[in-house]
Amino acid sequence: MSNLAGKTALVTGASRGIGRASALALGKAGAQVLVHYNGGGKDATAVVAEIRKAGGKAEKVTADLRASDGPHALAERVRAIVGARLDILVASAGIAKAATIEETTVEDFDALFAVNVRAPYFLLQQLLPVMCKGSSVVLLSSLAAHASVGTLSAYAATKGAIDTLVKHFAAALGERGIRVNAVAPGVVPTDMSSFAKTKAGEDFTLGIQALKRMAQPDDIGAAIVFLASDEARWITGDTLRVDGGSKL
Repeated sequence: MSNLAGKTALVTGASRGIGRASALALGKAGAQVLVHYNGGGKDATAVVAEIRKAGGKAEKVTADLRASDGPHALAERVRAIVGARLDILVASAGIAKAATIEETTVEDFDALFAVNVRAPYFLLQQLLPVMCKGSSVVLLSSLAAHASVGTLSAYAATKGAIDTLVKHFAAALGERGIRVNAVAPGVVPTDMSSFAKTKAGEDFTLGIQALKRMAQPDDIGAAIVFLASDEARWITGDTLRVDGGSKL
């Protein structure tokens, strides 16, 4: 287990799914965790309570990352809590939309890019003043960024953008000693991937994976903690596939 004692961490979209698993894993490793949520206040409260029950420190913070000023508002609230230092930023908040090219609307497309790309970009921008040497940023990519998976073309484009931003962020921030990486999960049965919870979804998923079991959010959270920790101190600008060997 990585030792993150004394570290501060922000996890966006931390009330459910991969974000929740990441927040719990960071708290277990010793970090003080800020649990971001938008519509899941009760769920965020439960995550905070679980971290505290295990002896960790946690607070919840809210912001609507679909709004153009959402990342700025969240950064202001985070800075008011952590003061002059944020060690870990996990940009896990995201939305998905399964639709054919013909069915995809401008509104859907814009919403996907607002939450999945614009929000982490400007959140990082606004939090840079409190990040310093040794800080780590972990963004969320996807299997869909490098393989065709269902009718997810617009969503996949947002994750392709994340893979590109990782390299640019890492190159720009390396002189400051800030590392930037991403994890690319495969199919994970969460609220955002309801298809994976069906029998058809399970059959499809197991058919494209080398490892023959369904992923759990904890599988992704563990990889995020690794990238956030000093154990990954010589890794930056990379996207780590955490997908059970999907579409090899």
